[in-house]
Amino acid sequence: MARRLTWLAVGVVVTVIVIRKGRTIVDTYLPAGTTDAVDGVQRVSHAVATLKREFLAGMSEREQQLRHDLVGDADIETLKAERPERVANLRRSWSSARHRDADWAGPTEDPDDDDGYTFF
Repeated sequence: MARRLTWLAVGVVVTVIVIRKGRTIVDTYLPAGTTDAVDGVQRVSHAVATLKREFLAGMSEREQQLRHDLVGDADIETLKAERPERVANLRRSWSSARHRDADWAGPTEDPDDDDGYTFF
């Protein structure tokens, strides 16, 4: 236990010495104002990261609001699981309507369109 504490103390002392010597070397060899510029870049970088984080949080919140407005309190996973059955029912109803009406071309065709123009 004493050996571990000794090496921990040695590590702390070495770290303090390296940081102090490093700062004196930086102050000696870098032009004046360089550290201020680096600090400014770090502040801008931090501001951009904060902006991104807040934007993503707001976007997620808005998505939840829109999803609630769209489907209400229904379970989305249940709706996804029921989708193939609903699609199959629609296809059956469309195919039966097509066989009944020879003039009907499909769900994209407007039966009230008298001018002959299509939507697509």
